[in-house]
Amino acid sequence: MSLATKVLKVALFAVFSVTLGAATAQPQPAYPTKPVKIVVGYAAGGAVDVVARTVGQSMAGSMGQAFIVENKPGAGTNIAVRSVIDAAPDGYTLMLAANALAANMALYQPAPFDAERDLVPVSLVGRVPVVIAVNAQAGLPNLAKLIEAAKAKPGTVSFATPGNGSTPHLAVELFARAAGIKLMHVPYRGGAPAITDVIGGQLPLVAVNALEAAPHVKSGKLKVLAVMSPTRSSIFPDVPTIAESGFAGFEASVWYGFVAPAATPKPIVARLHAEVQKALQTNEVRERMSAVGGEVILGSAEQFGALIRSERQRYEKLVREANIKPD
Repeated sequence: MSLATKVLKVALFAVFSVTLGAATAQPQPAYPTKPVKIVVGYAAGGAVDVVARTVGQSMAGSMGQAFIVENKPGAGTNIAVRSVIDAAPDGYTLMLAANALAANMALYQPAPFDAERDLVPVSLVGRVPVVIAVNAQAGLPNLAKLIEAAKAKPGTVSFATPGNGSTPHLAVELFARAAGIKLMHVPYRGGAPAITDVIGGQLPLVAVNALEAAPHVKSGKLKVLAVMSPTRSSIFPDVPTIAESGFAGFEASVWYGFVAPAATPKPIVARLHAEVQKALQTNEVRERMSAVGGEVILGSAEQFGALIRSERQRYEKLVREANIKPD
């Protein structure tokens, strides 16, 4: 090879290297450049919807684009989850998910999706405890009396929930196993009709999230026996936790967290995570979470992913052992 040829090759390589370096060093497109959609698998006005709108409004202020909530109720949130899985993985479609994301993989067969494969965790937002409440005239002043009544007549003490496979239903089934009792489940289509029948005396017991029970406790129609959270609820400060009632290490809360389509670029997921964490530290978001009976939870996306995985495993075991079927 001649000297001239060697020099030419070196020169061409240098030009190629500079060109490649310039190409790879190009700044990434700005994000976001248009409104971001937050899918919610529940009707407007519920706790998940309220939290989505509150956090979204805070993120809109810091990111300079609107965050628009789109309600897609139906099929136990599976319709909403599928719409997010099938959306373009560009950071413009998120979902504020709750426990159903983990539970539905066990409840529905074949599994409608694989959350760990089809979605990427962005950030946990917070949790609202499930409460066990009774008709104020039911003659069950505390959890010990409930357990006593259930043991005296196994399978005759009935409890209402928002539906088969709902978080409150699964929570009470877990509690019943821990307490060594058998209760009769009566599923409803939503927390409101379940509460209505308990207040009306059709059955003594209801399990719902703290937000739904609060106004009826205030009016004196319901009495909360226990909150299923690690610490006492801000809206029921005088009510003992399930651990204080003799079941240490047991908890059941409705948790909320943002997920995105699996192939969403990592820099966008990281940006969204940081913005959610920032929003969760504002007074407005913390006050709104407290108003719905919940608490903000800060943490990494990896911690949220670990929660989804552990919840999936817990629900798979329960659904199999209790033979729970979806509505």
